[in-house]
This record gives sequence, C-alpha cells and structure tokens, in this order.
Amino acid sequence: MLLGIPKELASGENRVAIIPSDAKKLVRAGAVVQIEAGLGLGSGFSDQEYVDAGATVVEDRAAILSAADVVLRIGKPSIDEIKQLKAGCIHVSYLDPFNEHELIKAFRDQQVTAISMEMIPRSTRSQKMDALSSQASLAGYVMVLIATTKLPRILPMMMTPAGTLKPATVFIIGAGVAGLQAIATAKRLGAKVVAFDTRDVVAEQVRSLGGKFLEIDLGETGQTKDGYAVELTEEQRQLQLEGQKKQIAESDIVITTAQVFGRKPPVLVTKDMVAGMKPGSVIVDMAAETGGNVEGSVAGETVEVDGVTIVGNGNWANYVSRDASQMYSSNLFNLVDEGWDKDKQAMVIDFENDILQGCVITHGGEIVNDTINNLIK
Repeated sequence: MLLGIPKELASGENRVAIIPSDAKKLVRAGAVVQIEAGLGLGSGFSDQEYVDAGATVVEDRAAILSAADVVLRIGKPSIDEIKQLKAGCIHVSYLDPFNEHELIKAFRDQQVTAISMEMIPRSTRSQKMDALSSQASLAGYVMVLIATTKLPRILPMMMTPAGTLKPATVFIIGAGVAGLQAIATAKRLGAKVVAFDTRDVVAEQVRSLGGKFLEIDLGETGQTKDGYAVELTEEQRQLQLEGQKKQIAESDIVITTAQVFGRKPPVLVTKDMVAGMKPGSVIVDMAAETGGNVEGSVAGETVEVDGVTIVGNGNWANYVSRDASQMYSSNLFNLVDEGWDKDKQAMVIDFENDILQGCVITHGGEIVNDTINNLIK
C-alpha cells in the first residue's frame, strides 16, 4: 500500500504530517511511503532522514497525489487536488466538514474515502489519535508565552532592593485541553491565575493546577458525552459576561479558549470589557480565526484597541512546529495502525470499528457520516 505525504501549502505552515520516526514504523508495517521533497524542512527534518527511515523522496507533488492509496496531511486539500486522487484511495486530514460542503461533495464524487481528524471521537480508546487535543495542549502553552512577550511587565512576584513587584494576574476563560495547559504554564511562570468554565466539573482540575476557579452561578449547565461544554442560553450567557467583567478589568492577561467545532464561537469579551482593562494589558483570542471570542480581535493579526493588545494570530501549535509535528504524526500513525490489516499490509475501512465510524465522512461515492450528510442534503 502506497502512503503519500505532500507538503503543506498554507502560508507559514511549518508542521509536517509524518515525521521520520513514524515513517519508519509505517515502512516496517509493510507500507511504501512517499514524501514530497522538502516536506519536513520547516520543522527541522531533512529529506535524508526520511530516506534513512525507508521512505522515497519525490519531487512531483501531483505524482504523489495521483498514485497514493492513502494520503496523510494536516490542512484540507483544494478541490483541484481532490480531482487528482484516484478512486478508492483514503485521504486523512483536517476537513472542517460542517462548513466545507463543496469539499465533502468533491470527495464523494471522486469516490475517495475522506477521514476528518476533527471528527475523531472523544473517548479513552481514541485519545492517542485525538489531534484536536494534542494540538490544543500546545496552543495553551504558546498563547501564554506570546502574551508575556506583549505584556510590559513580568509575571512572577519579584522582591528586589529597588522594591517588590507584584505578580501579574492571568485570567483564562475555558478550562478544556488548551485552557488547562495555559493555566499550568502561567502558574509555572509565577502568575496569579484565575480561570472560568461553564462546566463546574472542571473546577477541581483548575485548582489542582494552582489556579483559582471563578464562581459564577449560571444555573443548570453541563457537558456533552464528548466532554464539550453545552451551549448556554442567552440568559446564561449574559450572566457569564457580567460575572467575568470585574475579573477581566483586574487582569493583566486574558486568554479565551472557547472554540466550538462546527459553529461560530461565543463572544466572551465585549468592547466595553476591553475598554475597562488597564492600558498595556493583553488579550489572546484562541478562536479569532473562526469568528472570535473577543470583540475587536482580527484573525491572523495582533491589534491594539484602547491601549489593550489583542492577539488573534491563530495556528498556535505551528509556533512550536517540531513538537506539534511529533504529536500530530503520532496521532496519524495510530489512526493508520488502528485500521491496519497485517495480512493485507494495508489500511482497511471497517465500519464496525467505533473510531472509524465517527471520523469517516465519505466512502464508496457516498457521504456516510449521518450528521454531515443531513447538513449537506
């Protein structure tokens, strides 16, 4: 079975889908691995390392796409690239299937099996394949570091002959994977850390990392079977905004992490809250690329509003591309391994497999994921 790994085309993207050590594992399993020349250079992996792992380096991108039985990548392809894939092949990447309807139709029409990395089920068994979580954990770390470079003061308390510097206050909204990593990172750097999440169940996790959990009575809330926060009512949303307002005004750094897969993220920091912050304060909006948690944030940019720096850069894991590549590559390898038939030396799509049931979007010329199929009809 031929596994093809093309270079990522998104501007500034340095991550790579498969690193040499995982390419070696795939070759050992019986796969033929082809990579596009220069695949790993952005993350410090040379073509020679892939050759040493048993992969073949190919200059012609189109040749890789048209010959591959399995295509492994990070970013979603263009429709033109989908047309280059052969019928019956498997394509694995982020796909944003809730919004990219034309892309999903193109996979269907090309009779390609499309697997969406966003749709990996949130279960204990699938944790090693959960790319959203692996990349979000790095994002939480990166966002704190970026915020510290924008803040005109240090995070820890410092006692010096010239006087005592008080610790900076970091307020983190959302205590999912990214939020918890942000809490841990800010705490390690010596900040006073406060966090809020609509799920009371995560309060103990926040405290275990040394953060203070901001108590806001929203009434009945909860989380889905996959661990995501349940969408709030409009009344609850207003209660959250009011409850956070004072804490935001008192904070030196605010980090928002509320991304809602398939939907526009909620606004958590309004213009009047930004105006109420101290000049020099910093806000990092993790969701800026998909609509934003912060009024005034700009996708892909860092802007200043009322003396407050708002960071909406996006693609946070790409700042630590080598580690991000290692984690994403491991996610992909484990997914391929999950469907690998040792006798056939091939990845087999088995719809009895609970993990593949959730993440396979198209197969055999049909949209087989019921949720996405109902959206596109």
